[in-house]
Amino acid sequence: MLIRFLAALLLSAAAGHASAEPPKPLLWKVSDADNAVYLLGSFHLLRPDDYPLSPAVYAALDDAENVVFELSPEEMNDPSLGQKMMRVAQRADGRTLQAALPAETWTRLSDYAARRNLPIERYQGFDTWFMGLLIGITEMQGLDMDPALGLDRHVAARAVAAGKAVGALETAEQQFAMFDGLSPEEQLQSLQDSLDDIDSIEQEISRMHALWRAGDATALYAMSGAEMKRDYPALYERMNVARNRAWLPEIRTLLDAGGRDDALVVVGAMHLLGEDGVVRMLRDAGYTVERL
Repeated sequence: MLIRFLAALLLSAAAGHASAEPPKPLLWKVSDADNAVYLLGSFHLLRPDDYPLSPAVYAALDDAENVVFELSPEEMNDPSLGQKMMRVAQRADGRTLQAALPAETWTRLSDYAARRNLPIERYQGFDTWFMGLLIGITEMQGLDMDPALGLDRHVAARAVAAGKAVGALETAEQQFAMFDGLSPEEQLQSLQDSLDDIDSIEQEISRMHALWRAGDATALYAMSGAEMKRDYPALYERMNVARNRAWLPEIRTLLDAGGRDDALVVVGAMHLLGEDGVVRMLRDAGYTVERL
């Protein structure tokens, strides 16, 4: 399940060949009386043939005086980010990972690590959630996904080069805390489901990729967010809905500040989709919202 949830959050491009046409963007324009905020669904790992993006994306970036991301460009490109996450993931209960896991789960994890040449003994001091995340990252890297080509980094580089004001909705520490705050039961379920989903990851992400390239927001949410809401409501609330609600005042400030400065907000695509998405929240708040 954690592999599926990672894919849903990242909405990453995967196997298959891109068409000659750029992908249809998950891009909305939210307006009030005097300015606008563009909302762009980010894909945090992409491939070279996913570029160039649609002209509509570059037009929105050109029009925006302010560009806001989940993480600041500085944190996105911080080479020590992985090390910071590993520090957060250190066990604090005095037990080894093996002692914390059911014997059958430890055996499955050890077998997986051996197949992927991961030194399992080096991870004895890590929390269970980290191991589920590690499986997801390992499997997606095996599909030739590159975070250096992620949509957020691509847009951030262009925004910084153009001298635009850039900002962030949260910090890396807040993101790590989402995982670290999972209950022991949730962490174990995430690890077990990640082990269950290994064989289906390529097919799952390939399907998401096809829906993304088609710009099919409805089907993409049905496959990702709607399934997660149904099967894992607590995790969905923590990692998707709660963050959307926390971001909403920040986005409304960009709209309500007055003046004619426009902004572009770039977040993981699932945060924009469905009945709990930021797009729906802003529409319900009375703003004019249009899909571009």
